[in-house]
Amino acid sequence: MIPGRFEYHRPASLGEAIALLAQHGEESRVLAGGHSLIPMMKLRLAQPSHLVDLQSIAGLKGIREEGGAIVIGAMTTQAELLASELVAAKAPVLHEAARLIADPQVRYCGTIGGNVANGDPGNDLPALMMALGATYVAQGAKGERRLDPRQYYQAPFQTALGEGEILTAIRVPVWPTGHGYAYEKMKRKVGDYATAGAAVLLEMSGGSCKRAAIALTNVAGTPVDATAAAKALEGSRVEAADIARAGDAAMAASDPVSDLRGPVEFRRHVAGVVTRRAIARALQRAGQGGRS
Repeated sequence: MIPGRFEYHRPASLGEAIALLAQHGEESRVLAGGHSLIPMMKLRLAQPSHLVDLQSIAGLKGIREEGGAIVIGAMTTQAELLASELVAAKAPVLHEAARLIADPQVRYCGTIGGNVANGDPGNDLPALMMALGATYVAQGAKGERRLDPRQYYQAPFQTALGEGEILTAIRVPVWPTGHGYAYEKMKRKVGDYATAGAAVLLEMSGGSCKRAAIALTNVAGTPVDATAAAKALEGSRVEAADIARAGDAAMAASDPVSDLRGPVEFRRHVAGVVTRRAIARALQRAGQGGRS
Protein backbone atom coordinates (compact mmCIF):
# COMPACT_ATOMS: atom_id res chain seq x y z
CA MET A 1 0.00 0.00 0.00
CA ILE A 2 0.99 3.66 -0.24
CA PRO A 3 0.62 6.27 2.52
CA GLY A 4 -2.23 8.75 2.66
CA ARG A 5 -1.66 12.36 1.67
CA PHE A 6 0.57 14.47 3.91
CA GLU A 7 2.52 17.72 3.88
CA TYR A 8 6.30 17.37 4.23
CA HIS A 9 8.38 19.78 6.36
CA ARG A 10 12.19 19.85 6.70
CA PRO A 11 13.09 22.39 9.40
CA ALA A 12 16.66 23.69 9.68
CA SER A 13 16.62 24.13 13.46
CA LEU A 14 15.21 22.46 16.56
CA GLY A 15 13.17 25.57 17.37
CA GLU A 16 11.56 25.49 13.94
CA ALA A 17 10.73 21.80 14.35
CA ILE A 18 9.12 22.38 17.75
CA ALA A 19 7.11 25.28 16.33
CA LEU A 20 5.79 23.08 13.50
CA LEU A 21 4.71 20.40 15.98
CA ALA A 22 2.97 23.03 18.11
CA GLN A 23 1.22 24.44 15.04
CA HIS A 24 -0.07 21.14 13.69
CA GLY A 25 -0.58 19.27 16.95
CA GLU A 26 -1.87 15.70 16.75
CA GLU A 27 -1.89 15.85 12.95
CA SER A 28 1.93 15.94 12.87
CA ARG A 29 4.60 13.29 13.37
CA VAL A 30 8.37 13.49 13.62
CA LEU A 31 10.39 11.63 10.98
CA ALA A 32 13.86 10.38 11.95
CA GLY A 33 15.20 7.37 10.01
CA GLY A 34 11.67 6.35 9.00
CA HIS A 35 12.07 2.60 9.45
CA SER A 36 9.17 2.36 11.90
CA LEU A 37 6.93 5.24 10.81
CA ILE A 38 6.96 4.78 7.02
CA PRO A 39 5.86 1.10 7.11
CA MET A 40 3.05 2.06 9.50
CA MET A 41 1.98 4.83 7.12
CA LYS A 42 2.00 2.40 4.19
CA LEU A 43 -0.33 0.12 6.14
CA ARG A 44 -2.48 3.15 7.10
CA LEU A 45 -1.84 2.35 10.78
CA ALA A 46 -0.50 5.90 11.05
CA GLN A 47 -1.95 8.71 8.91
CA PRO A 48 -0.32 12.02 9.88
CA SER A 49 -1.21 15.07 7.82
CA HIS A 50 2.21 16.64 8.44
CA LEU A 51 5.65 15.00 8.57
CA VAL A 52 8.44 16.94 10.29
CA ASP A 53 11.76 15.56 9.04
CA LEU A 54 14.68 16.14 11.44
CA GLN A 55 17.49 15.25 9.01
CA SER A 56 18.67 18.86 8.47
CA ILE A 57 19.08 19.72 12.17
CA ALA A 58 22.83 19.40 12.69
CA GLY A 59 22.57 19.87 16.45
CA LEU A 60 20.78 16.54 16.82
CA LYS A 61 23.76 14.57 15.51
CA GLY A 62 27.08 13.53 17.02
CA ILE A 63 28.67 11.66 19.92
CA ARG A 64 30.67 13.29 22.70
CA GLU A 65 31.77 12.71 26.30
CA GLU A 66 30.41 15.10 28.91
CA GLY A 67 30.32 14.94 32.68
CA GLY A 68 31.01 11.24 33.00
CA ALA A 69 28.50 10.30 30.32
CA ILE A 70 28.50 9.67 26.60
CA VAL A 71 25.99 11.99 24.94
CA ILE A 72 24.51 10.67 21.69
CA GLY A 73 22.49 13.00 19.47
CA ALA A 74 19.13 11.52 18.60
CA MET A 75 19.72 11.75 14.85
CA THR A 76 23.02 9.85 15.04
CA THR A 77 22.73 6.75 12.89
CA GLN A 78 23.44 3.24 14.07
CA ALA A 79 26.31 3.09 11.56
CA GLU A 80 27.83 6.22 13.10
CA LEU A 81 27.50 4.65 16.53
CA LEU A 82 29.41 1.59 15.28
CA ALA A 83 32.14 3.83 13.83
CA SER A 84 32.67 5.72 17.11
CA GLU A 85 35.96 5.01 18.89
CA LEU A 86 34.59 6.71 22.01
CA VAL A 87 31.66 4.30 22.17
CA ALA A 88 33.95 1.32 21.51
CA ALA A 89 36.20 2.34 24.40
CA LYS A 90 33.65 3.53 26.97
CA ALA A 91 30.37 1.72 26.16
CA PRO A 92 31.24 -1.35 24.07
CA VAL A 93 27.89 -3.03 24.71
CA LEU A 94 26.31 -0.37 22.49
CA HIS A 95 28.51 -1.60 19.64
CA GLU A 96 27.49 -5.18 20.30
CA ALA A 97 23.79 -4.38 20.26
CA ALA A 98 23.96 -2.04 17.25
CA ARG A 99 25.58 -4.78 15.15
CA LEU A 100 22.47 -6.91 15.75
CA ILE A 101 19.98 -4.29 14.58
CA ALA A 102 18.44 -5.33 11.25
CA ASP A 103 21.11 -5.18 8.50
CA PRO A 104 23.79 -2.71 7.26
CA GLN A 105 21.39 -0.97 4.87
CA VAL A 106 19.02 -0.18 7.74
CA ARG A 107 21.84 0.83 10.08
CA TYR A 108 23.10 3.48 7.65
CA CYS A 109 19.73 5.26 7.84
CA GLY A 110 18.23 4.17 11.16
CA THR A 111 18.82 6.61 14.03
CA ILE A 112 19.49 6.01 17.70
CA GLY A 113 16.69 8.40 18.69
CA GLY A 114 14.23 6.71 16.36
CA ASN A 115 15.09 3.31 17.80
CA VAL A 116 14.46 4.33 21.40
CA ALA A 117 11.79 7.02 21.03
CA ASN A 118 8.73 5.40 19.51
CA GLY A 119 8.07 2.65 22.06
CA ASP A 120 8.32 -0.36 19.73
CA PRO A 121 8.88 -3.31 22.13
CA GLY A 122 10.85 -5.15 19.41
CA ASN A 123 13.58 -2.51 19.13
CA ASP A 124 16.93 -3.53 20.61
CA LEU A 125 18.25 -0.34 22.19
CA PRO A 126 15.48 0.54 24.70
CA ALA A 127 16.22 -2.41 27.01
CA LEU A 128 19.93 -1.75 26.74
CA MET A 129 19.39 1.89 27.72
CA MET A 130 17.53 0.69 30.81
CA ALA A 131 20.43 -1.58 31.78
CA LEU A 132 23.01 1.15 31.19
CA GLY A 133 21.08 3.63 33.35
CA ALA A 134 20.74 6.08 30.46
CA THR A 135 18.74 9.32 30.47
CA TYR A 136 16.64 10.60 27.56
CA VAL A 137 16.70 14.35 26.87
CA ALA A 138 13.52 15.82 25.35
CA GLN A 139 12.82 19.34 24.17
CA GLY A 140 9.45 21.02 23.64
CA ALA A 141 7.78 24.40 23.70
CA LYS A 142 8.01 24.44 27.52
CA GLY A 143 11.73 23.66 27.59
CA GLU A 144 13.92 20.64 28.27
CA ARG A 145 13.02 17.51 30.23
CA ARG A 146 15.11 14.50 31.24
CA LEU A 147 13.39 11.12 31.29
CA ASP A 148 14.29 7.76 32.84
CA PRO A 149 13.83 4.93 30.30
CA ARG A 150 12.33 2.78 33.05
CA GLN A 151 9.38 5.19 33.23
CA TYR A 152 9.44 6.28 29.59
CA TYR A 153 7.83 3.15 28.09
CA GLN A 154 4.18 2.81 29.08
CA ALA A 155 2.65 0.36 26.56
CA PRO A 156 3.39 -0.71 22.99
CA PHE A 157 4.08 2.51 21.03
CA GLN A 158 2.99 4.60 24.02
CA THR A 159 5.64 6.65 25.82
CA ALA A 160 6.05 9.51 28.28
CA LEU A 161 7.12 11.89 25.51
CA GLY A 162 4.72 14.82 25.62
CA GLU A 163 2.79 16.27 22.70
CA GLY A 164 5.10 18.50 20.67
CA GLU A 165 8.25 17.20 22.37
CA ILE A 166 11.24 15.86 20.46
CA LEU A 167 13.80 13.42 21.82
CA THR A 168 17.09 15.27 21.25
CA ALA A 169 19.78 13.17 22.94
CA ILE A 170 20.57 10.12 25.05
CA ARG A 171 23.00 10.39 27.96
CA VAL A 172 24.75 7.09 28.73
CA PRO A 173 26.71 6.82 32.00
CA VAL A 174 30.17 5.32 31.64
CA TRP A 175 30.49 2.09 33.62
CA PRO A 176 33.83 1.43 35.42
CA THR A 177 36.79 0.18 33.43
CA GLY A 178 36.80 -3.62 33.34
CA HIS A 179 33.05 -4.09 33.69
CA GLY A 180 31.44 -7.07 32.01
CA TYR A 181 28.82 -6.63 29.34
CA ALA A 182 26.81 -8.58 26.77
CA TYR A 183 23.76 -8.22 24.57
CA GLU A 184 22.32 -11.57 23.54
CA LYS A 185 19.57 -11.82 20.94
CA MET A 186 17.79 -14.86 19.54
CA LYS A 187 16.04 -14.24 16.22
CA ARG A 188 14.68 -16.29 13.34
CA LYS A 189 16.78 -14.67 10.62
CA VAL A 190 19.02 -11.70 9.86
CA GLY A 191 17.09 -8.46 10.16
CA ASP A 192 14.30 -9.87 12.31
CA TYR A 193 13.10 -8.62 15.66
CA ALA A 194 14.25 -10.71 18.62
CA THR A 195 12.29 -13.72 19.78
CA ALA A 196 13.86 -12.54 23.04
CA GLY A 197 16.89 -10.45 23.89
CA ALA A 198 18.86 -9.71 27.06
CA ALA A 199 21.24 -6.91 28.01
CA VAL A 200 23.56 -7.61 30.95
CA LEU A 201 26.16 -5.44 32.69
CA LEU A 202 28.29 -6.63 35.60
CA GLU A 203 30.69 -4.83 37.91
CA MET A 204 32.89 -7.33 39.75
CA SER A 205 35.06 -6.68 42.81
CA GLY A 206 37.14 -9.21 44.71
CA GLY A 207 35.56 -12.12 42.87
CA SER A 208 31.99 -11.06 43.73
CA CYS A 209 29.35 -9.12 41.84
CA LYS A 210 29.23 -5.58 43.18
CA ARG A 211 26.56 -4.34 40.74
CA ALA A 212 24.44 -5.91 38.02
CA ALA A 213 21.86 -4.67 35.54
CA ILE A 214 19.67 -6.83 33.31
CA ALA A 215 16.95 -5.77 30.88
CA LEU A 216 14.97 -7.73 28.29
CA THR A 217 13.85 -7.08 24.72
CA ASN A 218 10.56 -8.10 23.06
CA VAL A 219 9.16 -10.28 25.84
CA ALA A 220 6.44 -7.85 26.96
CA GLY A 221 4.58 -4.80 25.71
CA THR A 222 7.52 -2.67 26.84
CA PRO A 223 11.20 -3.39 27.47
CA VAL A 224 11.59 -5.15 30.81
CA ASP A 225 13.84 -3.92 33.62
CA ALA A 226 14.62 -7.34 35.14
CA THR A 227 15.53 -6.06 38.60
CA ALA A 228 14.99 -9.40 40.36
CA ALA A 229 17.33 -11.14 37.91
CA ALA A 230 20.05 -8.56 38.58
CA LYS A 231 19.55 -8.84 42.34
CA ALA A 232 20.07 -12.62 42.06
CA LEU A 233 23.65 -11.88 41.01
CA GLU A 234 24.62 -8.99 43.29
CA GLY A 235 26.76 -10.15 46.22
CA SER A 236 27.32 -13.55 44.61
CA ARG A 237 30.33 -15.03 42.84
CA VAL A 238 28.17 -15.47 39.75
CA GLU A 239 28.49 -19.24 39.72
CA ALA A 240 26.25 -21.69 37.88
CA ALA A 241 23.50 -21.67 40.51
CA ASP A 242 23.46 -17.86 40.61
CA ILE A 243 23.20 -17.64 36.82
CA ALA A 244 20.38 -20.19 36.85
CA ARG A 245 18.47 -18.17 39.44
CA ALA A 246 18.89 -15.01 37.41
CA GLY A 247 17.63 -16.81 34.29
CA ASP A 248 14.57 -18.04 36.18
CA ALA A 249 13.90 -14.51 37.44
CA ALA A 250 14.15 -13.17 33.87
CA MET A 251 11.59 -15.75 32.75
CA ALA A 252 9.28 -14.73 35.59
CA ALA A 253 9.59 -11.06 34.58
CA SER A 254 8.64 -11.83 30.96
CA ASP A 255 5.10 -11.46 29.67
CA PRO A 256 5.30 -12.23 25.94
CA VAL A 257 2.47 -12.83 23.47
CA SER A 258 2.19 -15.63 20.94
CA ASP A 259 3.21 -14.54 17.44
CA LEU A 260 5.20 -15.76 14.45
CA ARG A 261 8.27 -16.05 16.69
CA GLY A 262 6.64 -18.67 18.89
CA PRO A 263 4.06 -19.36 21.58
CA VAL A 264 4.15 -17.72 24.99
CA GLU A 265 5.93 -20.52 26.86
CA PHE A 266 8.62 -20.84 24.20
CA ARG A 267 9.35 -17.12 24.15
CA ARG A 268 9.46 -17.02 27.95
CA HIS A 269 11.88 -19.96 27.90
CA VAL A 270 14.07 -18.16 25.36
CA ALA A 271 14.19 -15.12 27.68
CA GLY A 272 15.81 -17.33 30.31
CA VAL A 273 18.22 -18.83 27.79
CA VAL A 274 19.48 -15.51 26.42
CA THR A 275 19.78 -14.07 29.93
CA ARG A 276 21.96 -16.96 31.11
CA ARG A 277 24.10 -16.73 27.96
CA ALA A 278 24.52 -12.97 28.34
CA ILE A 279 25.53 -13.29 32.00
CA ALA A 280 28.15 -15.92 31.14
CA ARG A 281 29.68 -13.72 28.41
CA ALA A 282 29.58 -10.62 30.59
CA LEU A 283 31.35 -12.54 33.34
CA GLN A 284 34.14 -13.61 30.99
CA ARG A 285 34.61 -10.02 29.86
CA ALA A 286 34.82 -8.89 33.47
CA GLY A 287 37.89 -11.10 33.86
CA GLN A 288 36.02 -13.59 36.03
CA GLY A 289 35.41 -16.30 33.42
CA GLY A 290 35.73 -20.04 33.85
CA ARG A 291 32.44 -20.67 35.62
CA SER A 292 29.38 -21.84 33.67
